[in-house]
Amino acid sequence: MRNVIVLSLLLLNIHHVISAPKGVTASLSAKWSMTPFLLETSEFIGEDGNEKFWQFVDTVKELTVYKQGESVRSYYNLILKKAGQFLTDLQVNLLKFALALRSYSPAVQASQQIASDEPPPEACPAFVSIHGQHSCSTKDIKKLLKAAAGRPKPYLHKNDHTYPGVNKTDVPVVILYAEIGTKKFTSFHKVLSEKAGEGILVYVLRHFVADPKPQKMLLSGYGVELAIKSTEYKAVDDTKVKDSGANAEEDNNDEVQGFVFGKLKKSHPELQEQLVELRKHLLESTNDMVPLKVWEMQDLSFQAAARIMSVPKFDALKLMRDLSQNFPSKARSLTRVAVKPEMRKEIEENQKRLSESIGVHPGDGELFINGLHIDLDIHNPFSILDILRGEARVLEGLHNLGIKGEHQGKLLRLPVNAVDDSYALDIRHPAIMWINDVENDLVYRSWPTGVQELLRATFPGVIRQIRRNLFNLVLFLDPVREESVELVKLAELFYKHKIPLRIGFVFVVNTKDEIDGSSDAGVGFFRLLNYIADEYDLSQALMSIVSMYNKVDAGETLSVDAISAYLKRKFPKANAERILGVESEYDDKRKDGALFYKKSGLGALPLALFNGVPLSPDEMDPDELETIILQRIMDTTTTFQRAVFMGQLTEGSNVVDYLMEQANVVPRMNPLILSTDRKYLDFTAKPVVDDWEDTTMFSYFDSRDKTAVMAKRMKYFTNTDEDGMSAVTVWIAGDFEKVSGRKLLLSALKRVKASPGVRVGVIDNPSGKPSEDNTVLYRAIWASLLTQKNKAAAEFVQKLLREESSQLLQKGTKMKDLLMQGMDRDAFEKKYNTLEVDFIRSQQLFCRDVLKLSPGQQAVISNGRILGPFEEQEEFTVEDFQLLEKITLSGSAENVKAKVKLMGMKAKHASDLVMKVDALLTAAPKGEVRRDFHFVKDSHSVLRLSPRENEVFYDVVAVVDPLTREAQKMSPLLIVLSQVVNVRLQVFMNCRAKLSEMPLKSFYRFVLESDVNFLANDTVSPGPVARFMELPESPLLTLIMITPESWMVQAVRSPHDLDNIHLQEVSGIVTAEYELEHLLLEGHCFDLSTGQPPRGLQFTLGMSRDPLMYDTIVMANLGYFQLKANPGAWILKLRKGRSEEIYQVLTHDGTDSPADAGDVLVVLNSFHSKIIKVRVQKKVEKINEDLLSENSESNGIWDSIASITGGGSKKDDGEKEKEDVLNIFSVASGHLYERFLRIMMLSVLRHTKTPVKFWFLKNYLSPSFKETIAHMAEKYGFQYELVQYKWPRWLHQQTEKQRVIWGYKILFLDVLFPLAVDKIIFVDADQIVRADLKELRDFDLEGAPYGYTPFCDSRREMEGYRFWKSGYWASHLGHRKYHISALYVVDLKKFRKIAAGDRLRGQYQALSQDPNSLSNLDQDLPNNMIHQVVIKSLPQEWLWCETWCDDTSKVSAKTIDLCNNPKTKEPKLTAAARIVPEWVEYDNEIKRLLRQQEDTATQKHTPLPSQHQKADDRRDEL
Repeated sequence: MRNVIVLSLLLLNIHHVISAPKGVTASLSAKWSMTPFLLETSEFIGEDGNEKFWQFVDTVKELTVYKQGESVRSYYNLILKKAGQFLTDLQVNLLKFALALRSYSPAVQASQQIASDEPPPEACPAFVSIHGQHSCSTKDIKKLLKAAAGRPKPYLHKNDHTYPGVNKTDVPVVILYAEIGTKKFTSFHKVLSEKAGEGILVYVLRHFVADPKPQKMLLSGYGVELAIKSTEYKAVDDTKVKDSGANAEEDNNDEVQGFVFGKLKKSHPELQEQLVELRKHLLESTNDMVPLKVWEMQDLSFQAAARIMSVPKFDALKLMRDLSQNFPSKARSLTRVAVKPEMRKEIEENQKRLSESIGVHPGDGELFINGLHIDLDIHNPFSILDILRGEARVLEGLHNLGIKGEHQGKLLRLPVNAVDDSYALDIRHPAIMWINDVENDLVYRSWPTGVQELLRATFPGVIRQIRRNLFNLVLFLDPVREESVELVKLAELFYKHKIPLRIGFVFVVNTKDEIDGSSDAGVGFFRLLNYIADEYDLSQALMSIVSMYNKVDAGETLSVDAISAYLKRKFPKANAERILGVESEYDDKRKDGALFYKKSGLGALPLALFNGVPLSPDEMDPDELETIILQRIMDTTTTFQRAVFMGQLTEGSNVVDYLMEQANVVPRMNPLILSTDRKYLDFTAKPVVDDWEDTTMFSYFDSRDKTAVMAKRMKYFTNTDEDGMSAVTVWIAGDFEKVSGRKLLLSALKRVKASPGVRVGVIDNPSGKPSEDNTVLYRAIWASLLTQKNKAAAEFVQKLLREESSQLLQKGTKMKDLLMQGMDRDAFEKKYNTLEVDFIRSQQLFCRDVLKLSPGQQAVISNGRILGPFEEQEEFTVEDFQLLEKITLSGSAENVKAKVKLMGMKAKHASDLVMKVDALLTAAPKGEVRRDFHFVKDSHSVLRLSPRENEVFYDVVAVVDPLTREAQKMSPLLIVLSQVVNVRLQVFMNCRAKLSEMPLKSFYRFVLESDVNFLANDTVSPGPVARFMELPESPLLTLIMITPESWMVQAVRSPHDLDNIHLQEVSGIVTAEYELEHLLLEGHCFDLSTGQPPRGLQFTLGMSRDPLMYDTIVMANLGYFQLKANPGAWILKLRKGRSEEIYQVLTHDGTDSPADAGDVLVVLNSFHSKIIKVRVQKKVEKINEDLLSENSESNGIWDSIASITGGGSKKDDGEKEKEDVLNIFSVASGHLYERFLRIMMLSVLRHTKTPVKFWFLKNYLSPSFKETIAHMAEKYGFQYELVQYKWPRWLHQQTEKQRVIWGYKILFLDVLFPLAVDKIIFVDADQIVRADLKELRDFDLEGAPYGYTPFCDSRREMEGYRFWKSGYWASHLGHRKYHISALYVVDLKKFRKIAAGDRLRGQYQALSQDPNSLSNLDQDLPNNMIHQVVIKSLPQEWLWCETWCDDTSKVSAKTIDLCNNPKTKEPKLTAAARIVPEWVEYDNEIKRLLRQQEDTATQKHTPLPSQHQKADDRRDEL
C-alpha cells in the first residue's frame, strides 16, 4: 500500500505530457544482397580442408527443399544440425558466431561476382563453364568437353573448391556455378563428381545464386561513437527536418533509481502513461550533464572499478559496458562511490609488476587469448574469430589427448622453435685444410685476445681485430673448375689484408685408387699441395696455389702439364714422379674431402660456408662474395656482442665450439629434412573402434581416424631413455620385399641402437595387392615384434634385412632356419604362421589415403611429420636419421617430453603422448610468443570467471581501465566471447589515478552478436544495430562510425544532421543508415632498379569485362596505394598512358596469381584487410623518362574525365587539348556547412564564364546533399565529382571528426585528383566569392607549389588574438607571414614533382604524435613547413574576413570568409546575413530549388536515391 502512495505522490509532480522516447540508432548494411546461410556454412567448413567441404556438400545437396515448408529459424537449425556432423560443439558455436558476423559472406559474394563476370546465360539457375563456353544443361557437357582442349584453361584461385578426384593436369577444367542444396546443383554434381572420380575432368565449384534476395544484409563488428561537441561557436542549421517516424522498442526491465519499471507496469496497468513519464523524469535527473569539479574527477577510474567489483560477477562485465559506453551520463553517480584502501594498494602492486614484466602502464588496455596478445587497434572481431578458430584446433587436440586444466596452458606456452632456415654444418672436421688460425698464428700476435673487446666502441663499419676464431670461412672446391680460380684468389686477398677470418679448404677430387697425378689434374694438384704443406707450411701452400692459378689463362682450366711445369720450376730438386706418380707418398687424405662433401649433403660446387651456414648459389659470384662475407662479419659481430653481454660467451670459451653448439648446427644438410614446408599427421581423433583387421570397416574411417587407429595398434623397436620414455617416434613406411625398403629400415634400426630415446614403428606398403607372398619379411618383422623381447627382435630383424638373408629366403630357406639364439622360437613360429594379411591391407590404405603414397613407395614419419614419398633412387642414411632426430628434438619434442614426464603415466603411453602432442603443437601455425600471467594479488582488483568443467576452455586475460576507449570496446567483446566459447576469464582493473579531465567524452556502442537473432515469428531479425536510448537531451552530439581498417562506409539514409544531433529538437528516434561502400585493396609499390617508390605511377582495378572501374596514384611514402573494390576477383594493371608506356610489373606477392604473371589477379573474399606488394621496373627503352616530367602533357591520362563524371561533353580521343575548366575543391560536414557550400558554389558560378568543375570529399557528405547535388548541376550547368580516400592505417590517426576533415584538406592533395588536373583551388564552404576565380587559377605562383592569403593585420582591436605574432610562430616564421587556409590554389604538377604531399605527411606524422601540436591542423601544417614547401603569398584582397580585416578593405574583397570571431563568438548564420548582403538572396534561391525538387519527387512517388544511384556510381571513379 505504502508503495502505491509514494508512487502516486511522485506521479502528481509530473506534467502530463506524453512523448515518444528519444534516441539514436545506427546500422551498417553491405552493398551486396544477403547471402544464404547454407553457402556461408559451406565456406566455414571448407576452411577445415577440401575433403570436409565436399562431404558436407554431399550431405546437404538437396537441403533447400525444406526451405519452403519450414520457418527460417528451423531451416537455420537444420543447417547447424547438418554442419554438426562435421564439426565439434565448440566449432558449431564458432560457426554461429561466424554466421552472426556474416564473416563468410564476402567469400560467397566473391564467387557470385566471378560468375557475373562470366556472364551467366539467360534464365539459368545453374551453369557450367568449360574453358570459356557455357551451358545450362548436363546434356551438353560431353559435347563441350570434346573441343575444350583447344581453348585455354580458366584461371583457378587459391580458394577454389576442386573436387578430390584423380590428380591429372592434362584434362579439361569444368567450373560449375550453382547454389549448393538446389535440385539443379544436384543433377550437375552427380555427373561431374563421377567424371572427376574417373579422371576425365577437373571439377571446380563456385557459388552462384541465380536470383539473390533483394533484402539488405546488416553487418556487425564495428563501433559507433556519439561524441559531445563543443558549442563555443553555434554551428547548427536552423532548417527544420521532416521526421522519419521511426520508433524504438523500449527496454522496460531496467531499474532506474530503485524503481523496476517492468514490474510496476505489470502490477499497475492503469498507470501505464504516467509510469513512462516518471521513468523519463528520473532518467533526466540521473543523466545529469552538469560538469564535474576537478576534485570530483580525480578518482573516477578507481570508483568505476570499485563499483564493478562490488556487483555479482556475472553482471560485472555488463556494468563495465554500461559505465564505459554511457560514461558522460554516469559520471555524476560514480563520484559517490567509496574506494577501499586495500583495492587501491592491490591495483598499484599489480601495476608495478605489469609494467616491469610486459611494459603495460596504468590506463593501458590489453587483451590476451591463451597468452597471445590481441592488439585491438589492429584486430577486429573477424580476425579474432580466425584466432579463436586456429586456437580451437590445438585446444581440442589437447583435450582429446586427455590433457586438461593447468597442463593445457603449460603445453600451449611451450616455445615451439620456429623452423630455422639458416641451418649450419659442423665445421670441426679433419677433412678441412685450414690455411690460417687467427688464435695461434704469429701474424696476428699483436691483436688483443679478450672477447670483451667486442663491446668496445668503434666507428661504424670497422671490423674489430681480435685474436679469436670468431669468423670462419670454408670453401668446397674442385681445383680443376674455372670458378675455383677466382675464389682462391679472393681467399688470398682476405688473408693478405689480415681480415680476422679463418679460411679452410675442402678439395673435392677423384677418389679412385688407380688414378694418379699424371692423368688427373685434380689429383696432381692435391698431391703437390700436400708436398708443399709438408715441406713448408699451409700458408706457403696457399701462395703457391695462387701463383699457379695466375699462370692459367682466363676461361682455361688447370692442366696436368701446368702442374708438373710449376713443380719443376719452383722445386727443381724434388722428384716429380714421387710426388705426382702412382707411388706418391703425398696421397693420404685424398678421399677425405670428397667423402666429407658427400656426407654433408650440400649442393653443387663451388660452395662456401660462413661459420657453417652455406651461402646460396647466387651469393657465390666472386664479385659479390667479398662484400657478402664482410657484411656477414658485421652482422655476426652483433650476435657475438649479445652473447658476450649476456655472459654466454666468456674469456674461457672456445669460440668455434660455442658456435657449433648452437641449436641450428646439424651434422649434415638434407633439404628434405630441413625444408620449411612441413606436413604433419593429426593424431587427435578418438575413433569408435580401433580395428584394422576388418579392412572394409577401416576404409570408411576418415584420415584422422585412420591415423588414430594406426597409432593405437603400432608396435615399436625401442631404445628407451633411463626414464623409460622415447621422445622421438619414427614410423617407416615402405615395401620390404624391395632392396630400397630394407635399406631404409636397416638405417633406422642402426640409429635406434646408437641413440636412447628413439623408437621405430614399421608400416608395410607392398607394391601389389597384399598377399602371403609379397609380405613375407613384414610378417616376420611383425611376428617378432609381437612375440620377442625388444633386443632379440631388433637383432633378428637387422639380420633379416641384410641382403644375404633375403637371397637365402628367395632360394627357399625357411624363415625358422634364420631365427637366432635367445629367441622364443615356438611363440614366433606360431604367430608367423597364423598372421592374416588383412591388417596389412589396412596399412596400405593408410599409406594411400593419409600419406598419399602409391603402392611400394616409401616415407618416413617422425613425431607425426611426414617426409616423403621418396624417389626411387633417393637414399635416407643413418646420418639422415640422426639429423631428423636432432631437428625433431630441438623443435619441441624435448620440451614436450619434460612436461609429459610430470604427468606421471606409463612409459608407452607417455611416449605416445609425446609424439601426438609434438605433432599437434608443431603443426599449429607459429604465432607470436605466448605470455604467462600471474597477478601479485587478485582478490580486490581482478574479476574472475571460471570455465565450465570438462570442456575445452580459452584462457582470456584482459587488462583494462574501465573508463577508457579500450573498455568501451573490450567489455562488449568479452561478453560476446564468453557467450561463444567456454572461457576462463580474468579482467584486471588497470585504473589511472589523479585524473585532471573527463576520461571519456563520448557515448559508444560496439555492434556485435554471438548468434543469429530471430524475431518472435521465427523470421530472421533484420540484423544488429547500434542503439543509443536514454541519452541526455542537452548536449550537441556528432556521430562517428569506427570500422575495421579496410572498410569504406558512407551514410546512405538519414533525414537528420548526423554531424549535429540535438535531441531537444527531435521527436522520436534519429536513425542513421550507413552502407559498406567499398572494401579497400591496399598495397606498396617499389621500382626494383632504384628501390624507391615510383611517384605518380597509376594503377587501375577492374574485372575482365570492365577493366577500368577504379584507379589510384602511388604515394612516395612507403610506395603506398589504395584502390576501392568489393568482394570478387579483380585485375590490377598499370594505367594506360604514361604509366604503362614507361613501366612494367615484374613481381607481386599477397596476390592470387603466380608471382611472375603479367596480369595481377587479386581476390577479395573476406572482411580482412588485403595488402599486396608490387615491384615494377622501367622498360629498357624508357630508362631515362620520368613519369612526372613537364613534357608529359597528360597524354592519354584521364582524357575522358568529362565522360566519367556527371555531365560534360564527351570529346573524341583525337582531340587532345585541355578544356578550360576551373577545378574547385571543398569539404563540408553537417547540414549547416552543406547549406553554406551550396551558396559558395552559386557565388562562384555567378562570377565566371569559364566552365566549373567542383570536387567534393565524399567521406563526410550527408545523404541529402548527395541526392540534391545532381539537380543543382543540371540547373546551373556545372560538372562535379565526389572523391574519397581512406586515411591510411600507417598515418597517425585523428580521433576528432573536425580534425580528420582538416587533415583531408591538406594531406592527400597529390592522390585525391587525377593527374590531368593541373591546378585546383580550395575554397572553404563558408566563403562567398565576388570575383572570377579564373584570375586566381592563372595567377603566377613563381614556382611555388601553392599560394595562400596571409592573415589580415588591419583590424587593430583584435591584436591580442593574433597568436602568430609572438612565441613559437614568431620565431619560426621569421620575416614570413602566417597564412590562412580558407582559400588556396595548388599547382598540382609542381606539388607532385617536388613530392610536397609526401613531405607534408612526413612532417604531420612527426608533429601529430604530440596532442598539443597542430591545433589548427590544416593551417598550422603548411605554415610550419613554409621553409621546406614554399608558400606564395596571394594579394590580400583575395580573402577578406571581418574578424581580422578592417571595414575599409571590404570594398575590394574578392572573396569573403565567415571566420569565427574569438571575441564575440557570433553564430555563423547571423554573421552571414549581417556581413554579406547577397548571402540571403543566394540562400533563398537555393531553398526554392530544393523545394521544387522535393515537390517533383513527391509527385513521382519515387525515392530520390534510386534515381541518381547510377549517375553517382559512375561519378565515383577516382
